[in-house]
Amino acid sequence: MNHEIILFIIKLILGGIAAFLAIFVMSKTRDASWMFLVAGFLFSYAALVIELMEELGIFDVNAVKIAGFPLIPLICAILPSLMFITAFITKLGKKQ
Repeated sequence: MNHEIILFIIKLILGGIAAFLAIFVMSKTRDASWMFLVAGFLFSYAALVIELMEELGIFDVNAVKIAGFPLIPLICAILPSLMFITAFITKLGKKQ
């Protein structure tokens, strides 16, 4: 078995557990910072699935380009980090 496939399987399993637990936390809390943190985990799992689909040849991520940059990899790289940054900023900005 190819080592890249095993690595993707491990990432999918652990990412799936993290996404499931993030959804579980989302149902228990109403805090904005937690919601952005959960969204960051969900978007990072979605980016992993898109990366796997591209590796398998199911999905062409370079089809749509904006200013020479492929849009889908750009969104997959930026969106989870933006969610985490927003979560931490809202947590820091919240008065106790």
